[in-house]
Amino acid sequence: MDSLESVQHFVDDYLGYLYELRPTAASFDGVHAFDDHVEDFTRAALDRQARELGGFARRLASIRPDALTLDDRLDRATLEQDVAARLLELERVRPHERSPQFYADTLSTTLASQVVLNYAPAHERGRRLVSKLRQVAPFLNAARQNVKDPPGLFIKTAIETLRGLNAFIERDMPRALWDLDDPFVLGDLADASTEASKAIDVYATELETDALPKARGSFRLGPDVFAEKLRLDEGIDVPLGKLIDIAEREISETQEAFRRTASRIKDGDAVETWQALKADHPAAGKVVAEAREQVQALRAFVEREGFVSVPDHDPIHIAPTPPFCRWTFASIWCPGPFESKGVRAHYYLTEVEPGWTPERQEQHLRDFNRPILGAISMHEVYPGHYLHFQHLRQINSKIRKSLLTMPMSVVEGWAHYAEHLAIENGFDLYGPATKLGQLAETLVRLARLVVAIRLHTEDWSVEQGVRFFREAAFLEEGSARKEAERGTFDPGYGVYAIGKLILMKLRKDVQAQQGQRFSLKGFHDGVLALGGLRYPLQREALLGPESGSLLE
Repeated sequence: MDSLESVQHFVDDYLGYLYELRPTAASFDGVHAFDDHVEDFTRAALDRQARELGGFARRLASIRPDALTLDDRLDRATLEQDVAARLLELERVRPHERSPQFYADTLSTTLASQVVLNYAPAHERGRRLVSKLRQVAPFLNAARQNVKDPPGLFIKTAIETLRGLNAFIERDMPRALWDLDDPFVLGDLADASTEASKAIDVYATELETDALPKARGSFRLGPDVFAEKLRLDEGIDVPLGKLIDIAEREISETQEAFRRTASRIKDGDAVETWQALKADHPAAGKVVAEAREQVQALRAFVEREGFVSVPDHDPIHIAPTPPFCRWTFASIWCPGPFESKGVRAHYYLTEVEPGWTPERQEQHLRDFNRPILGAISMHEVYPGHYLHFQHLRQINSKIRKSLLTMPMSVVEGWAHYAEHLAIENGFDLYGPATKLGQLAETLVRLARLVVAIRLHTEDWSVEQGVRFFREAAFLEEGSARKEAERGTFDPGYGVYAIGKLILMKLRKDVQAQQGQRFSLKGFHDGVLALGGLRYPLQREALLGPESGSLLE
């Protein structure tokens, strides 16, 4: 029997359910009703989630798509894939059983959400931190009970994250709440912090002394799960062999463009030219200052060239990466699309550690050379993530606006495409080296796609991944190893390249359909107005039901 329930009524119920289920994600959406909670990953809660998601799937199936408007039909399709993707994650991917990093990352992010996002007065966020910190011990008990035979790299990354989290609790959290003057909250916070730090230290030590020496688990998802995850998470139903062929074709073409661009800087071997350019980097402790100048130049460039609208923006804070997520090179934390009032975004870059050897410091700074840092700022800020998030806040559809249902290929695909967009429209802060940096980043993203597929669906080792990053993307040993290792616990990092390539083809197809009416600004504003629709649905919205293939 067909349901009389409307799609938008379902959306309200489903998002409300997800916010309670994932309080950390709710906070990053700008919804703070559950900010005093930490995710419940006990076995009973996980079993209950599977039953509840099954109930949502049955409700949604009873809403007939042929009786809906186009907007409701697109929203319904988004919901259908999101429910199915969550069930796949619970039942077949099972990060809660395979990875202690799943818990370490969740814990780090949930605590950071109350510090990084200044959405409420310090005393209010302090009280919520007290509540979260008191849930750390039982949260880690769930990890102990659930995780069985994890891969060694998952354990290693979890230990690093947990050690960084304790440094964050002990050092950075008090500094971030410097204006907290309620003595009762301060006392509770000190007690809860001590209790949480002890629980984290105990679990990290257990992982290091007990779990790591015995680690034998495989990180591989296998071809069936990998392909199904790509189909449901991202809406990308393309044979994996074809994706590898596309990536290898693009690597070849990008390497040729890399060589041509390098020849404009200096005659000779392109890789040697690039290695020499890496010496042009900010001094130790000056990466953040350099990034501030780049962001200022990029904003002026995007506004002047006019290839995408620049909405009124909240302030952005550019600062060194906090210890709890120093395994990342650079990241941006934006206020959620549902945030009710101005909250500043944070663009973080990882500076060198004073205790590092001079050789390690130099290697880190070489990877932050000015052309690469420019590409990172394009990706993270203008015209990438930060600009994207400003457009999200203008969308009316709740499901398309929410980060909880937004595919990574849409979020990261836009940001990676944005690097190309800036260069294509003439951004050249460092002359030809600016484009060379963008091409170098493109090679890394394409290499990620190949390595992710082959690590998880073939029999590639991490060492083979390291070699591929060195040969295909011209990375040095340390950076290549980090990239290959990340592919084991972040199989979705290949979708950066897929998302960009899909957007490039979508633009070409829309331009062919519109002819003289085509406007680059109109296309970009139109894409950003679609929010979190998976790319097949974006094609349908912009090109009609017979919209053609995602990739060529």
